[in-house]
Amino acid sequence: MDGILFFAALLAVGALSGATAAVLGFGIGSLLTPLLLTRLEPHLAVGVVALPHLIATAIRFVQHRRWIDRAVLVRFGLPSAVGGLAGALLQDTLRSPMLILVLAVLLVLTGIANLSGGFGGWRPGSAAATVLGLLSGIFGGLVGNQGGLRAAGLTAFNLPPRPYLATSTAVALLIDAARTPVYLLRGSDALVPFVAPIAVATLGCVLGTIAGERLFLRIPRERYRTVVGVAVIVLGAWLMLSSF
Repeated sequence: MDGILFFAALLAVGALSGATAAVLGFGIGSLLTPLLLTRLEPHLAVGVVALPHLIATAIRFVQHRRWIDRAVLVRFGLPSAVGGLAGALLQDTLRSPMLILVLAVLLVLTGIANLSGGFGGWRPGSAAATVLGLLSGIFGGLVGNQGGLRAAGLTAFNLPPRPYLATSTAVALLIDAARTPVYLLRGSDALVPFVAPIAVATLGCVLGTIAGERLFLRIPRERYRTVVGVAVIVLGAWLMLSSF
């Protein structure tokens, strides 16, 4: 019975995380990983999440690919993807509670800026966008919440909802395409016993992604920035608590 309850929870959280990512562009790792950590070692939990994350992100990419802002993708997204991979590789060396606390505060402040109307009219130029993308990627990789830091960085560009989500998804897919094969190759033998949890989590993420797409399309444009701002604040508060 305990196993059945766990799989039911995995399906439900997978669906919730897929729907959240379909609306905000992030959330699968943030929601699924803590559940898996109740049963698995951290490196196994990351490996189990990798494939559902990749598949759900690929579905979102197909849904929104026509709305990608290519200029922002090149100036911000590519450096963010490179930084995310670098941060993930350095995570065991540099991750610390103080770093997580600092980034949590930055997330909360970014969320507040969204709720209060933006960043005083400032928009990143080419150089600033590259630096912002690289730093958000590195720090996101270090704390294990690349999606949240990427979303916070993208808000500075004041993109309309669909280009915002499409561009965020394109960056996430670049990162997933690079890191998922590494996770699977490194832990292929260790992950074989977890085929069933991976399949259940993937099913949940796919169902949630499909349902979340409908929810996203119903959110008024003028409300979307508020939704993202609240989500970033919640993530920052959660990271703040975890740092203690």
